[in-house]
Amino acid sequence: MLHRVIYASEAVGVTGASTLSVAQILGESERNNRRDDLTSCVMFHEGHILQAIEGARVDIDRLVRRLLADPRHTGLRILSDSPIPRRRLDDPIFLCPDAAALLAKVGVVCLSRVTANEAEALLDLRQAA
Repeated sequence: MLHRVIYASEAVGVTGASTLSVAQILGESERNNRRDDLTSCVMFHEGHILQAIEGARVDIDRLVRRLLADPRHTGLRILSDSPIPRRRLDDPIFLCPDAAALLAKVGVVCLSRVTANEAEALLDLRQAA
């Protein structure tokens, strides 16, 4: 059975703030997600991270344990964790472009306060784009 987990966290240092840090994260994530048959979408905005991950429960749990130990972010909170009938994400890792515009469309000012419903709405918007 497939699952989807959506989490939010706060970036530490330059994580997600520079092209180099984003490129490093995307490269590492793509390699690991291909290996573990995970698909995901990540958004960086003003020092915060939002990511949706889809795959088998055991693989998602292993990734969440790695994320909790990752020094590039802190305050990880799971917004949504549920079984899904099929994947909505196709890529091992997808970077959401123009995070500010997507956030404005759902009325969210900052990812630090995003709710599960708003995170799902952002995922819907990403699918429609």
